[in-house]
Amino acid sequence: MSQTIEHIVLFKVKDNTSSSKIDSMVNGLNSLISIDNVLHLSAGPIYKTRSTSSSFSFTHMVHGRYKSKDDLDNYLGHPAHLSLVNETIDPICDDVMLVDWVADLDEPLIVPSSGAVMKVSLLKLKEGLEESEKAEVLKVIGGVKEHFGFIDQFTFGENFAPVKTNGFSIASLAIVPGLSELEALDSNEEVVKEQKEKVKDFLESVIVVDYAVPATESG
Repeated sequence: MSQTIEHIVLFKVKDNTSSSKIDSMVNGLNSLISIDNVLHLSAGPIYKTRSTSSSFSFTHMVHGRYKSKDDLDNYLGHPAHLSLVNETIDPICDDVMLVDWVADLDEPLIVPSSGAVMKVSLLKLKEGLEESEKAEVLKVIGGVKEHFGFIDQFTFGENFAPVKTNGFSIASLAIVPGLSELEALDSNEEVVKEQKEKVKDFLESVIVVDYAVPATESG
């Protein structure tokens, strides 16, 4: 079994931001693939976002993968990344949220190709839960893939990002071939309802983001 670090950043771009400034942010993020030891990087607009809280309405996402936490730290602290954040991202974003987790994979790492769709689910647990209850949530989340044979890859884990988490402590990522499979995932209400029923008493808030890998992304 191999470990991969999943890195997700959600952005809410300010209303009335010019398309040129948004393009600069997205292109700048995608260019960071050139930093050493970045296994995968894709940035672009979010296809759809849903949340149990109206305060979250993210517009863009970046997904990166790294072999280790040290490689992620190297990326985050790299001058090119810091410059982009300070000069291009922060001035046009109302909100930024970070999600990092260790993915244990017993299969080869899939590089999401152009047209593939990622479903990112973020869970905020109720305060005061026992470790056994948190473990139950992780167990239910980890069992999602077996219900959907068309999921190419599924990872999940506990969010270890030190800041800007908004209290969301568990995350999962499902990669499917395209939008038709995404619709099939969403339309299987019976399975989805069954999974939600198992953990609903433990959850305070949920964010689900669908992200289509842009056509310009090389797979």
